[in-house]
Amino acid sequence: MSSPLVRGWQLAFMLFFALVLLSGCEQKRVGEKRQGGRLRVVATTSIVADTVRRIGGERIELHALMGPGVDPHLYKASEGDVLRIAQADVVFYNGLHLEAKMADIFEKISQRVRTVAVAGQIPRERLLETEAGSSTPDPHIWFDVGLWSLTIPPIRDALSELDPASSETFRRNAVAFQRELEELDAYVRAQAATIPEPQRVLITAHDAFRYFGRAYKFEVIGLQGISTASEAGTNDIERLARLIVERKVRAVFVESSVPQRTVQAVQQAVRARGFEVSVGGQLFSDALGNPGTPEGTYVGMVRYNIETIVKALKP
Repeated sequence: MSSPLVRGWQLAFMLFFALVLLSGCEQKRVGEKRQGGRLRVVATTSIVADTVRRIGGERIELHALMGPGVDPHLYKASEGDVLRIAQADVVFYNGLHLEAKMADIFEKISQRVRTVAVAGQIPRERLLETEAGSSTPDPHIWFDVGLWSLTIPPIRDALSELDPASSETFRRNAVAFQRELEELDAYVRAQAATIPEPQRVLITAHDAFRYFGRAYKFEVIGLQGISTASEAGTNDIERLARLIVERKVRAVFVESSVPQRTVQAVQQAVRARGFEVSVGGQLFSDALGNPGTPEGTYVGMVRYNIETIVKALKP
């Protein structure tokens, strides 16, 4: 197995080689786009990709780097990913340090390929910190539907600048998706209101749902921190087990992109204290579900999550 240092040099070489190879094709690619070819678009997470797809529609050729169940906190780009990024007309990523292990690639490629952090235009005062006094923002903005809708303009504008002839199509798609998100936000609020506020306690594998909690009035507790890079320890499990017993919390939730063993350990610790807490279901956190399923879209994922939460916590 190669060391991280060796692998880093390999990726750097692949990136350099890809840029040199593609530089001679620059004029040809511009000509192809002017003749009606689709934009070559790369997106990092499945959540970003689905939003870009809704705005770009048939005018883009979209490739998502991370599929269902992939944890973006831990994801490392492959050589194939580097080539796809180098060949793209534009790369969309979440930003706010979500794709931390890909930051060097975005920095190196930005001189040749347009890169857009979709969260880049969200006002700082609307972002949550990873912890008190920290200057690092929580990247999980998509759990607040109203906040996620602010990613639509930078996507629309970047696509329009690269393909002005299709700008009206991008504008119409953006308006339609904006309206759909407004309806989705209202649906989540209505569903949340069916749970009495004292019982709106959402316990998950890692602390990804804080924007959800702020927007829809839930107390959110994550066994792990904002990132999944470090695992929960015995003290974290015992602390959470005590809280569950004291508060008589009915259910905890596992996540599609986080191993379930820590939540299962909490269940066992709660049981040892003479109380039973059920697993309320699997929530989608950092990735969408499988393509072709309702949870394989951003709207479907949000609806699935709130319905799963309500079913488990509603009296």
